[in-house]
Amino acid sequence: MRTALVIGTGLIGTSAALALSQRGVAVHLADRDPEQARTAAALGAGTDEAPDGPVDLAIVAAPPAHVAGVLADAMRRGVARGYVDVASVKGGPRRDLEALGLDLSAYIGTHPMSGREKSGPLAATGDLFEGRPWVLTPTRDTDTEVLNLALELVSHCRAVPVVMDADAHDRAVALVSHMPHLMSSMVAARLEGAEEAAVRLCGQGVRDVTRIAASDPRMWIDILSANPGPVADLLTDVAADLEETVRALRALQSSDEDKRLQGVSGIEDVLRRGNAGQVRVPGKHGTAPRVYDVVAVLIDDQPGQLARIFADADRAGVNIEDVRIEHATGQQAGLVQLMVEPKAAPVLTAALRERGWAIRQ
Repeated sequence: MRTALVIGTGLIGTSAALALSQRGVAVHLADRDPEQARTAAALGAGTDEAPDGPVDLAIVAAPPAHVAGVLADAMRRGVARGYVDVASVKGGPRRDLEALGLDLSAYIGTHPMSGREKSGPLAATGDLFEGRPWVLTPTRDTDTEVLNLALELVSHCRAVPVVMDADAHDRAVALVSHMPHLMSSMVAARLEGAEEAAVRLCGQGVRDVTRIAASDPRMWIDILSANPGPVADLLTDVAADLEETVRALRALQSSDEDKRLQGVSGIEDVLRRGNAGQVRVPGKHGTAPRVYDVVAVLIDDQPGQLARIFADADRAGVNIEDVRIEHATGQQAGLVQLMVEPKAAPVLTAALRERGWAIRQ
């Protein structure tokens, strides 16, 4: 791939353009808002000038509801040899294109499984997709050359290609992305009118659960409008679990011992099923989840503290597998949780203590 046209210069489109530009591809940028395209160009994502002729690959980064229209226009104008979109829903756009009577041999639907809570070109980064799954949904009609161009795009973005059926993809993202986003929003909504004294008690658990609720509602209305059925089916199952959990909690309030035992059984059931589901979440680099030991270090909220810890871990020959930070309420301090292999935990603990770090047992 030598040339590309990115249509839609928001977070995903600009991030893809940055990755391609960094790897020597001549990228042209287009957006219904010319100022947004100029912003992306100023960031080094390419040029907002129109290409002289057909490019190798056109990448449509428009909201799901507009993907088919934008693709149809580009295909009728013959702006590229191959066409992909990066929308988070795949079945609907393809059916819309088929209804328009377009030849879809030059098209393949794709979806990079990466994003941020922020939107727009200023939130874009060239490494946004690195190591992340990038779904490709070819059909029997997809031209081999177009599939290869899509694979080259994924490679340039340093993502991991995953081939799926379009409708299977939509059911999958409903489960792992769309439904969890709504659940996060519903939990976060409980905080809107809560007393300040209660909100100040929020710890890392609440931050983890509500993080994605910070995303742009307008963007998520577009996404959910394109995949409402599978999401509604999942929420129906969640609602049934909620009803059973509420009944179990009410039973725990009963003075009747048998009812309390039923309540315990109901709560235990949902917690155990949660355990069973959680262990299926892929671990580091998409591999099977690993169990790490945690070395907890108390730090002051000052510049260079994390760099010092990582440097000291490096001197001890210990690889930090993951890290989490919990900030102390009302204090300029925090707790850094370093996840390491079990056999490395005592080595790291001893090394950090020797260098003056306060270790939380």
